[in-house]
Amino acid sequence: MGRVERLQAVMAGAGVGMALFSVGPDLRYLTGYQAKASERMTMLGVPLAGDPWLVVPRLEAPLVPDGVADLVIWDEEDDPAALVAARCGSEESIAVGDHTWSVFLVRLMDKLDRVRWSVGSELTRRLRVLKDETELEALSAAAAAVDRVLARVPDEVGFTGKTEAEVSAHLRRLTIEEGHQTAEFAIVASGPNGASPHHSPGNRVMVLGDTVVCDFGGSWAGYQSDVTRTLAVGVVDPLAVEVHAVVSAANRAGREAVRPGVACEEVDEAARAVIDAAGFGDRFIHRTGHGIGLEVHEQPYLVRGNKEPLEPGMTFSVEPGVYIPGRLGVRIEDIVVCGDDGVEELNNASRDLLVVS
Repeated sequence: MGRVERLQAVMAGAGVGMALFSVGPDLRYLTGYQAKASERMTMLGVPLAGDPWLVVPRLEAPLVPDGVADLVIWDEEDDPAALVAARCGSEESIAVGDHTWSVFLVRLMDKLDRVRWSVGSELTRRLRVLKDETELEALSAAAAAVDRVLARVPDEVGFTGKTEAEVSAHLRRLTIEEGHQTAEFAIVASGPNGASPHHSPGNRVMVLGDTVVCDFGGSWAGYQSDVTRTLAVGVVDPLAVEVHAVVSAANRAGREAVRPGVACEEVDEAARAVIDAAGFGDRFIHRTGHGIGLEVHEQPYLVRGNKEPLEPGMTFSVEPGVYIPGRLGVRIEDIVVCGDDGVEELNNASRDLLVVS
């Protein structure tokens, strides 16, 4: 059964008669078409029964792969929302993809005023959360590529006297060199900036004794990589050694907790318990992990309160961290797969506190 047919089966169970997806990962997942986000509406319609259709501006129609949907091509003087509404007909239950711009949805709601609307991700999440072999191969290749970047860092990336922004740019270049189509992000957070988990690399110049959190990744055949390692510049801060040992043990505990049937929150608890026991519990300020696939962050989320059981084919990060304001941060992140019997690790780069120059 193909992806569209699987979606229609989910729609039937949810009582949804039509699903609409604009530019975003759901559209790519269902059709293989990576549309461009713009003010010109692109909209995939998947009816409960029958073939999908795609409303697309004429200038982008040549980019659509052959055979993915019945094309409804619109010209500049047309109203694409009216074309979508006409295709929806008298349907009263419509789900809309999460990435649909509000301006598009408002226009559709104005033309389909008797519709009961719902969230499209409630349909697609069940499909996308379990990766097939092709998806797992892409995620594995992406993870191996960022592992190769990490192997090049000691010899090729200088830290002392460089700004965070300069090192970030270097990591992005290496990510592309190792085979990614795009370098999506490269957090470089040095010294006290490391205490901010999503720090934006800036003009801070790194000096001997700094602890540096490097979190980076990119897109490989549409699927994402995401890895984090913590480094020491020249001289290792004794506090960094202590904290790094705790975070490393928490990362290991989280990975070892992964197996089918274990609740997502249990993986979070396994990692968190190590950090709590070491006295740094109030410094672990985020969830232990997030799903990864066509998006860097997607289902499932490894967080307290999420009782969803892990299943074979789920892919996600394990990334505990400790953040000490005004001093440093430490995070170690790996992408793993829930296999049939336990964890399968996609990232295998050294998790040691690497000393760089």
